[in-house]
Amino acid sequence: MTYAKEKEEIDFAYKVRRAMTESSENLPEATLDRLAAARQLALSRQKQAEPSRALAFGGILAGNSGQSISQKSWVKKMWIALPLLALMIGLYGIYEYEQEQQINDLAEIDAAVLVDELPPDAYLDGGFNAYLNKETPPVKTEE
Repeated sequence: MTYAKEKEEIDFAYKVRRAMTESSENLPEATLDRLAAARQLALSRQKQAEPSRALAFGGILAGNSGQSISQKSWVKKMWIALPLLALMIGLYGIYEYEQEQQINDLAEIDAAVLVDELPPDAYLDGGFNAYLNKETPPVKTEE
């Protein structure tokens, strides 16, 4: 509803109330008695009716700034989702770092193979791998 429409409805309600108040002075005594009896009956039935329920908001206590229940649940959900989001970002970062390390290790091996003078078939020989693992004395060069 717009503000103008609400204002029109409130103005109409005031006009109706004023007209009823003014015209009630001109009503016969019998009609006023019947209206009073109807009002009493309505009030007695209202007391017997189930109490209406209203949305209750939390009180203002230490640490509670009077936020509504829905705001509190939204904040709780955010406090649960935030660590999960941080965990997912961290795991993704670790995965990317490990992939980068693996690529760098393979690139170093490829570079060593390409720089070396041995043919690639020498690396496939099992005996050659054993030879590479042995410590060899440094080669003396003559000056």
